[in-house]
Amino acid sequence: MGVNLVVAVTDGDWFERLRTQPNLSEVNFWAPSAANFRALRPGEMFLFKLHAPRNVIVGGGIFAYANSLPCSLAWEAFRDANGAGSSKEMRARIARYRRADPNDRSDFEIGCRILTQPFFLQERDWISVPSSWSPNIVSFKTYNTSDADGLALWDAVNSRLERLRLFGMSEGEARFGEPHLIMPRLGQGAFRVLVTDVYQRRCVITHERTLPALEAAHIRPYGDGGGHEASNGLLLRRDIHSLFDAGYVTVTPDLRFEVSNRIREEFENGRHYYELHGSKIVPPTHAVHHPDPDALAWHNEHCFR
Repeated sequence: MGVNLVVAVTDGDWFERLRTQPNLSEVNFWAPSAANFRALRPGEMFLFKLHAPRNVIVGGGIFAYANSLPCSLAWEAFRDANGAGSSKEMRARIARYRRADPNDRSDFEIGCRILTQPFFLQERDWISVPSSWSPNIVSFKTYNTSDADGLALWDAVNSRLERLRLFGMSEGEARFGEPHLIMPRLGQGAFRVLVTDVYQRRCVITHERTLPALEAAHIRPYGDGGGHEASNGLLLRRDIHSLFDAGYVTVTPDLRFEVSNRIREEFENGRHYYELHGSKIVPPTHAVHHPDPDALAWHNEHCFR
């Protein structure tokens, strides 16, 4: 079957900004429209190609996840890893590609292709595109390592990575070897986007669906040993997220929402939250994304007041 690789035409400003940033763990390769992206499985390789006439591959990353988001939320999730210096700069670039009316104040829905372990090659290491690349391609082309061009690309990337260590990888891991899926190491932005989607963009407690009001909460904080995995996340309305992190509310290992008496004692308030006490949350569809009972037990024991 082989492993797929995508070669995608890259915005020059995006590339130039990100290539100078050290220790990036993830990047958002966004598209100005919200078209679905299904060319890769998580763990396959996504490569960056400059615009013609520079027909060279200049970097890449491991594909982790794709979805569509309003550009303001994509900025919140990835910030500089969107390849722009500010949300205003990013939005202006999107508007230019979309040929939008300068007075259009829409929060444009964009396609997000989230890549982990990104790498940016020195000019001496840039890779010429395969002869099968057509100058008419304006978005991307998919190759497979079961074909000659795809295997040659995989080998060319490997040869460059011998001189380049990826952030978060040991020296021995900085070469991928024979074609295979590579486990994406999710960062904070990818975590936020994944948790948002697996909970169907709805707060697990209140069922609120106003996306800007929702946040992905770590059950066990990253700084306390929690990972950026969906099983360590809950999608919560912003106020409940704040209370969860502060220990005034929790979710028990049997998936019930509990509210501490401390809200009433300390603030003489909280009626809305007490009305939700004892409610059962609905986990994501796929079991692999269900909240980790051990993480929930940790939050109950170490955070809940």
